[in-house]
Amino acid sequence: MTEAEQQALLLAKKTQEQALDYLRRILLAPVYDVAVETDLTPLTKLSARLGNQIFLKREDQQPVHSFKLRGAYNKLVNLTEQQCIHGVIAASAGNHAQGMALAAHKLGIKATIVMPITTPDIKVDNVRRFGAEVRLVGKSFNEAQTASLAYAREENKTLIHPFDDIDVIAGQGTVAKELLQQQPKSDVVFIPVGGGGLLAGMAVYLKQLQPNIKVIGVEAEDSACLKAAMEAGEPVDLAHVGLFADGVAVKRIGEHTFDLIKHYCDDVITVSTDEICASIKDIFEQTRVISEPAGALSLAGLQKYCKTSGGNESLVAILSGANMNFHTLRYISERCELGEQKEAVLSVTIPEEKGSFRKFCHALDGRVITEFNYRYATKVDGSHKNANIFVGVRTGGEEDRNQLLNVLSDKNYQTTDLTNNELAKLHVRYMVGGQNSRPNQERIFRFQFPEYPGALEKFLDMLGEHWNITLFHYRNHGAAFGQVLAGFEVKNDDQLDFFNHLKALGYEWQEETENEAYQAFLN
Repeated sequence: MTEAEQQALLLAKKTQEQALDYLRRILLAPVYDVAVETDLTPLTKLSARLGNQIFLKREDQQPVHSFKLRGAYNKLVNLTEQQCIHGVIAASAGNHAQGMALAAHKLGIKATIVMPITTPDIKVDNVRRFGAEVRLVGKSFNEAQTASLAYAREENKTLIHPFDDIDVIAGQGTVAKELLQQQPKSDVVFIPVGGGGLLAGMAVYLKQLQPNIKVIGVEAEDSACLKAAMEAGEPVDLAHVGLFADGVAVKRIGEHTFDLIKHYCDDVITVSTDEICASIKDIFEQTRVISEPAGALSLAGLQKYCKTSGGNESLVAILSGANMNFHTLRYISERCELGEQKEAVLSVTIPEEKGSFRKFCHALDGRVITEFNYRYATKVDGSHKNANIFVGVRTGGEEDRNQLLNVLSDKNYQTTDLTNNELAKLHVRYMVGGQNSRPNQERIFRFQFPEYPGALEKFLDMLGEHWNITLFHYRNHGAAFGQVLAGFEVKNDDQLDFFNHLKALGYEWQEETENEAYQAFLN
C-alpha cells in the first residue's frame, strides 16, 4: 500500500469515527427538556401543483419559533459548573439569541446577548422577556460578534457560538432524528444554510442511518458562503452579504460545519429574494404561518429543484423559523408574485397619440394589468412622437411571459423585459414621472445600508456636499436594510476622487448608469 493510500485510509477512518461520535451525541442530546417535537406537515396543494409529495418540518412550533433552541440548550447543558457560575455570552441578530435566553433561563445560567442596533424590536423584546441581558452594539452581526469576544474575555464568560460548535451541531441534528421517525422513506431533504449548523447536524445523522436520502443545502443568492467554500475547497469570506434573509446572513461558513457538510451534503441550491418571498406566501396559504425569510429558504430551494426533477418524489423542507418583523410583509407582498412568475414587469414604447393606451390594452389579449405608469415627456428638441410606459401584467408563469413578449413583438411594440431587473423593481416603478432633459454628466448608483434610527441622515452626511445630487429615491419598508437610488453629477476630472469617496463610505453600492430601466424612464 502506497503512502497516499495509507493517508486516504486513515482519513476515511477518522471521518467515520467523527460521524459515529456525532451520531452518539445527537441520540443522547437532552433537548426535549425545553424543546418540542415538531410536526411534519403535508403541503397538499403544493404537492399537486409540483407533482411531488411535499412535507414541511415545522420548527416554527418551538417555544422560540426557531430550531436554534435545540443547539443552544445542548451546548449549555454540557458546560462545566464553573462555566455556569460565570455565565454565558453570545452574539446574535435574533433566533440564536432567543434560544440562548430561554435555554439559560431553564438551567438557571446568567446569559448576556450582544445584538446589532438594527435588530427588530420584536426579537430584542423576546430575549429580554426570557430573562437575558441585551447589549445593543454595532450595525451588523460582525460588529456585535467582535464586541461579544471582548466582553467574554473581560468578564470571564463562556462564548456560545451560534453554529460552529460540536454540541450546537449535535443539538440541531435532533431535527433529523425526528424526521426519520416521522418520514423514514424521504427521497430528498432541503435544509437552509447560514453558518451551516443545522445542515451539518442533520446531514451527518441522515447519511449514517439512511444514506440513500439526498441532502441539499439551500442558500440565499446574496449570502452563499457555503457555495463559495465548496468552490474554494475551504471556508472563505464573502465580500458582503445580503440583509433580506437576515437569519442566514453569514459571511463565512463554520470550520466544524464545513468539515461535515463536504462529506455528507449532496448539493447546494441558491435562491433569489423573489423566490423566497413566493415561498413565504405558499407557506402562509398552506399553514397560516408567516415564515421569516430564512425560514422559507428551504422551500424555495425545493421548488427550484422541482423545475428540473422527474417528479413523484417525497420531498421535505425545513421551516427553520418564524420570527418575522411584521412591517417586512409589505415588501414581501410586493415581491412574491414576481417570485412565482405570476407578474411580468415591462417597459413598452407606444406612439404618443390618442388611443394608444386602449390599443395597447387590446394587444394584451385579456391579460390583467397590475400596474401602469406613464408621464408625458417632451424631448429637448420639442418632439414627442413616442412614449415609454412602465407596465405590470399578470401571467401564468415564465412560459406565458415569453408568449406575451412574442405577442407584443408581433404587434410591433418595442418591449424590454424588466421582470428580473432589481433597479426597476426596487426604485423605478415608484419614480416614473419625470426625466432629466438637461444634459449633464450624471452617474446612477444603488446603495444598501443597515436600517436603524438616524441611518438615512448618517448616509447623507457621509455622502457629503462635494457632488451635486441629481436624483434621490429612498423607501423604508420595515426591513433591516435601507435601499437608496442616487444620481450624481460627476465631471470627468472628478471621477477618481468620486469613486475613492464611494469606497470610503463603507456601504454596499452598485453603479446602474447603463441599466435599461434607468435609461428608459429617468435619463
